[in-house]
Amino acid sequence: MPSRLKPEDQQRVDEYLRAPQHQVERQPFRPWLLLLVVLVVVIGLGLLSRLLSRLVL
Repeated sequence: MPSRLKPEDQQRVDEYLRAPQHQVERQPFRPWLLLLVVLVVVIGLGLLSRLLSRLVL
């Protein structure tokens, strides 16, 4: 897709993105790990709510 910016503006954007602080290496996204974390949190909060309800009643 061609850029809609003027060439000098596109050059400034490219320079900005090439700066060292914008070149952070990221680990690959792992959806199964995210799903596992969400499940553990939901189950943990469910168990905590059951425990609290038994203590209150």
